[in-house]
Amino acid sequence: MDISGLVHEAWPAFDQHVHDGWVLRHADGVTDRADSVYARSAPANLDDAVERAETFYADRGLPAVFMVTDPALDRELERRGYRLGRPVHAMAAPLEAAPVSRDVRIADEPWDGWMESWWAVDGRYDGKLAAARRILTGAPAWYAAVEEDGVPPAVGRGVPQGETLGIYCMATLPSARRRGLARDVIRALVRRAVQEGLSSAYLLVTGTNEGARRLYRSEGFETAGGYHYRVGNSTTRRHLR
Repeated sequence: MDISGLVHEAWPAFDQHVHDGWVLRHADGVTDRADSVYARSAPANLDDAVERAETFYADRGLPAVFMVTDPALDRELERRGYRLGRPVHAMAAPLEAAPVSRDVRIADEPWDGWMESWWAVDGRYDGKLAAARRILTGAPAWYAAVEEDGVPPAVGRGVPQGETLGIYCMATLPSARRRGLARDVIRALVRRAVQEGLSSAYLLVTGTNEGARRLYRSEGFETAGGYHYRVGNSTTRRHLR
């Protein structure tokens, strides 16, 4: 499973530039996924490719960030002083519909309440919600939520990608946790995917989120690779010296 490629398709940056086999992605600095280098193949000139990436992000007021799966690239970035960012684990499962204990609303566009609940849990920057919505709606997706009194305490996003479903944006408001709401959101997305003829699913979880990993394992998801980030700083941007 090409996790980096699937993530690139499901979480698209709205500013993308291709250079020597790499995709330089920018989306207003909202998330590492959409504001990092997707090194989809080895460049002919590594030094030039790295410097192009550093210039690209410096021109946008950001450090260069790489989504890394290649050990050789990882070693080179470490040598250049890039710090190690957070690890992200991919988990995958064959699709099998399971009972859903609550009504789960699924729409083809994120509504305001869905966005507000997701951003309340996952948002990191003031004033970036519009950019985040632009990222999410850059690929066809399903938006699922359990609703209570007009408020979605638990949400998720499903991205159909060929025969597989990418599950993103799993978020539960702190006051609604440990009630099984996230499980129902996952199962509702899986049920929709089965109805659409998809056969597998994957999702992403940070290495420190053991609670989420337990939930996903209980739903049949197993580790299927992953990636980590390398983050530059002003000392790695040669054109600023």
